[in-house]
Amino acid sequence: MIFGNDKSELRKMYSDAWSKAKTGSPLSPLDAQIARVVEDHPEYHENIEGHDLDTNFSPEGGKSNPYLHMGLHLAIRDQLTTDRPPGVRALYTAIAGKSTNAHEAEHQMLECLAETLWEAQRNGQMPDELQYLERLKVLNGRMR
Repeated sequence: MIFGNDKSELRKMYSDAWSKAKTGSPLSPLDAQIARVVEDHPEYHENIEGHDLDTNFSPEGGKSNPYLHMGLHLAIRDQLTTDRPPGVRALYTAIAGKSTNAHEAEHQMLECLAETLWEAQRNGQMPDELQYLERLKVLNGRMR
């Protein structure tokens, strides 16, 4: 696993990558990917620049988790690079063609990915790639 299971460590990666990008410091390929996602989300800059790595974001508290949201963007971008699951890139292209921009297309796909991951976690199983692709197909069919 790229990030490990330590919440603070993961969040520090976001903070460090963003700090390096803002100061023009050299970025590793992973840092560059993270910095691009952070750049796309100015509404989360305060969280990342605040260095409060222990904040709990819960739906009950009315706050979405910015790190989870950006992590899903990173996952989708990785899926597009590798076309895994096979066919996800073609579905993204179709969804992006109906969206206002690439970022909005990713946001549409995030819902499908998050639902698939939540189901897998709830059932104690690996994510169902076929179900995920089916959700993306349904999404694509709904978009006009």
